[in-house]
Amino acid sequence: MKVGIDAISYALPEAVLTNAELGENYPHWNMDRLAERTGVQSRHIAGDGETALDLTMRACQALTSTGDLEKGEIDAVIFCTETPDYPLPPNACLLHGRLGLGTEVAAFDINLACSGYIYGLELARSLIVSGSARKVLLATGDTYTRLIHPEDRATRCLFGDGAAVSLISAAQDSSGFIDIKLGTSGQNHERFIVRAGGARMPRGAETRQEVSDRSGNIRSAENIEMDGLGVLSFFNSTVPPHVLDTLSRNGLSVPDVDLFVFHQASKVALDSLQRQLKIADENMLVALSEVGNLVSASIPVAFQQAIEGGRVSSGNLIAFCGFGVGLSWGTALLRMK
Repeated sequence: MKVGIDAISYALPEAVLTNAELGENYPHWNMDRLAERTGVQSRHIAGDGETALDLTMRACQALTSTGDLEKGEIDAVIFCTETPDYPLPPNACLLHGRLGLGTEVAAFDINLACSGYIYGLELARSLIVSGSARKVLLATGDTYTRLIHPEDRATRCLFGDGAAVSLISAAQDSSGFIDIKLGTSGQNHERFIVRAGGARMPRGAETRQEVSDRSGNIRSAENIEMDGLGVLSFFNSTVPPHVLDTLSRNGLSVPDVDLFVFHQASKVALDSLQRQLKIADENMLVALSEVGNLVSASIPVAFQQAIEGGRVSSGNLIAFCGFGVGLSWGTALLRMK
């Protein structure tokens, strides 16, 4: 059985923080250099009290208004987030309640970041292929800026907030997912981590103490700690062969792909992947200038913008690839209907 994407919608916070505004607040930051490396000129920032769940509801309402989301057809809700409303219950249950879905609908969260969309697609596909569901609502959303210290330029300039919802169901023709392949390197988990806030290190006075790294970035144990060079180095050596292997085992190669939709990690990361895989410019999607790195919502937001921009046609072969916290990664091949 083939499984495909019926529709995608996304929502971004109204507030926008530009590089010019950051430069005014932090005149010692070289914003031109940071923009060159990140590829980000502005990012949307969640307002006070605005959560990933709220943004996801806005995305769902957009799908409802277009007639794509029929609540009675949803059999399962998967919510991928690392910034849930509460430690418990899961965001998926809260979304289920807000949407007024039936009591026989399964709902659960997955705690993943930049690889989360690919993992969510595989879970949705598995539920449908197994017969446990006919249509799955996959939500991916985060308010990562809440985890960032305002004086950590390594993360402050890169991440934005946003959410997306994707409707996944059985494909009626030759379209749909051809293959999905996942990977994990848990021994490298400290390269991207928030150390405090869980059972291992509860928040307290000590976890709020600020430290400065060798580059002058300030953070506490309650903030994102990102080894940017370590993460980039790892995925530079891991992602290209993973993509090539996924293509090869399906009798495909890079020129067969009409559009590569990578997690919009940074311009440096995307440039490196494009160079290593020898992807033509017209087949490479770069869409982070106005939104930044949107974590698990990165791929669906970029893909939907490409659809709206006329870059995707019926029959196109799309390669999705996400990579990040865990460390984890995944590649999915989709034939458009």
